[in-house]
Amino acid sequence: MIGAARVAVVGAACALSAATASAQTLAVDTTQSVGASSESISAAGMQVRLLGEVATGLRIHLEAAWGARSRDESDVFGTAYPYDGRPQIIETYAEYFFAGGRSLRSIKGGRYRTPFGISAASDHAYIGFLRPPLIRYGEYFALSSGYLEHGVAVVVGVPRFSVEASVGTPGDVGEATRRSGVTGVVRTEAAAGPLIVGASFLDTTPYLPAGFARGRARFGGVDARWMKGGVMLRGEWLDGQPFDGTRTAGGYVDLVVHRPRMGPATAFARAERLGYDAAPPFALASHRYTGGARVRIVGRLAVSIGVVHQAGQLTQRHRTAAEIGLTGSWRKRF
Repeated sequence: MIGAARVAVVGAACALSAATASAQTLAVDTTQSVGASSESISAAGMQVRLLGEVATGLRIHLEAAWGARSRDESDVFGTAYPYDGRPQIIETYAEYFFAGGRSLRSIKGGRYRTPFGISAASDHAYIGFLRPPLIRYGEYFALSSGYLEHGVAVVVGVPRFSVEASVGTPGDVGEATRRSGVTGVVRTEAAAGPLIVGASFLDTTPYLPAGFARGRARFGGVDARWMKGGVMLRGEWLDGQPFDGTRTAGGYVDLVVHRPRMGPATAFARAERLGYDAAPPFALASHRYTGGARVRIVGRLAVSIGVVHQAGQLTQRHRTAAEIGLTGSWRKRF
């Protein structure tokens, strides 16, 4: 996994050096965070990113992260990065955007997040939620917020409709790491006014050992986002098999509100459910509700506070938990 990641870094670095004379805008982002949960779990993390346009139409994204958590076997603070105490390379890719009215819109190569549904780190790590959705927690037989691909992705389409196709091999980080093999992902997206809807299909290898999980992991999903007047309503639903003879279905709906009269505060809420259909005692059914707020203190320093209530099989020790996280980020342009 690290060897392939190094290839991605070298490739992006070559693109950078080849385009130095026509460099446009580059930035280094550093994000540091600390957090604590009423379940007696504390965590700290740091992410460093180099991103921007190195030539007309050519952008790079190089990212590394480190995180440590006082106790494993929990999804708290796992929205987009692993917390296993080791520095790791996350996304390292170069993407070229084609100008003009061509149907081919972009091509990306390197190491990037699996493009299934609402998958970008910014979609989950910077809104205020301190836990990933149940369908993106690796131990719940669906997807993982640490799924990454070593591969190539191509986007074709017109301004309000696009299709993205990705072919690669797993380069995962975190607790759920898929077995070696080929992964294919197809995602379509359409926009109409403030509404964006998408549909995705994933065919990949299971993350569990071959002696237990045979066959392929295949999921189909739909997602939608509606944004207007400082209000965002979004959600995902997926259905499929994590391996032969099983089925997982579930999803979530998020409400995020940031109106001018709220000042530096953003309110958020989530309702979600997930079911895993397998032979007893492995089957599970769970639902969870989250509410909280993210408040900007000064500059890019913000605090997130949330309360989580879960029923069914738990990713937490208690049905209700309170959590707080403090995040500071800095950007340097050059």
